[in-house]
Amino acid sequence: MDEKAILKKCIQFTRANETREMGLYPYFRPLSSVGPEVKMGGKTVLMLGSNSYLGLNHHPRVIEAAKRAMDTYGTSCAGSRFLNGTLDIHLELEEELAKLVKKPKALIFSTGFLTNLGVISSLVGRGEFVVIDSLDHASIVEGARLAFGKILKFRHMDMKHLEERLFWIPPPKGKLIVVDGIFSMEGHIAPLPQIVELAERYKAAVMVDEAHAIGVMGPRGEGCTVHFGLTERVDLIMGTFSKTLGSIGGFVAGDEVVLDYIQHVSRSLIFSASIPASAAAAALEALSIMLEQPELIDKLWHNTRRMKGALDSLGFDTYGSETPVIPVVVGEDLTAFKMTMLLQEEGVFINPVISPAVPPGGALIRISLTAAHKDEQIDRALTAFEKAGRAMGII
Repeated sequence: MDEKAILKKCIQFTRANETREMGLYPYFRPLSSVGPEVKMGGKTVLMLGSNSYLGLNHHPRVIEAAKRAMDTYGTSCAGSRFLNGTLDIHLELEEELAKLVKKPKALIFSTGFLTNLGVISSLVGRGEFVVIDSLDHASIVEGARLAFGKILKFRHMDMKHLEERLFWIPPPKGKLIVVDGIFSMEGHIAPLPQIVELAERYKAAVMVDEAHAIGVMGPRGEGCTVHFGLTERVDLIMGTFSKTLGSIGGFVAGDEVVLDYIQHVSRSLIFSASIPASAAAAALEALSIMLEQPELIDKLWHNTRRMKGALDSLGFDTYGSETPVIPVVVGEDLTAFKMTMLLQEEGVFINPVISPAVPPGGALIRISLTAAHKDEQIDRALTAFEKAGRAMGII
């Protein structure tokens, strides 16, 4: 490759190849199926890396709904929501999502990432402020970077530091606080009551990313905002379809006047192709199943308690997780890679999380539980974790 200045960084990037040469590269592993167990390289492996919290991405009703929609609408809208890409099924899904999170209106984006990108960047203008948790999802960080306002980070779930940040902002300035409801790597639940109280004191708007909380928190899986009874006091609720709702896409919900503004100025909405009808139909059907079968959420929490309790008893550090996202702290990045491969050899698929996603020396093995896992599968995974943990000297 010619050594053009712009491409030098690509030539100098060697980390991936170094890990490949060691036989420890844990990314882009091709799968031949989805579910609580998956096919990988001809081998059946227990999946503990999926965000399909209720196991609906392989539910027969969800699959059939997607097929029917494809028969009616074809494979693509071939355009953006703004122009020719709004279908009646999009509007139907928006109505149901608004009802779910108890807001007047919802607006669908092409992905969850684009939702955060488009909402934050369209709301926070020059001279205004976006205040984010230091461990917020990358899509929140990128949305804040794309906005013309100033970014202020506060230490993870540190309410004293959040108040210091808000106090620093001149009172007349616009300010938006954005937090994850459930933090996707740590499994922590945001202290929303305290956040909302501070927001009201300092006249800030609040946006909650419920990507990992829909189908997990709340009496019917409505998310953390409903769980805490704060719907009226939170301005914007964001979610995705790529986790509990077994599809692809994202949404934001809030007051009609706010969403009308967003849908006319958000570049990631206006200039992105809309989700196909099959994706909307799949999300609609998954939402219906979630509301019809609350026992799925009960099973998810049963599995969570079974897995986390046993990991804690074995001596693993689960980082204070409170949710079906269970991190296991392993230390160095290379340790995370080695443990990932050891677990894979034992028939368990998990996700390693390394710096800069976590601080140096704080690498994690990230477990995601679903309602589709059986007790026997969880016990099998625990046996593999104990074996790998002892082999690595972690326990």
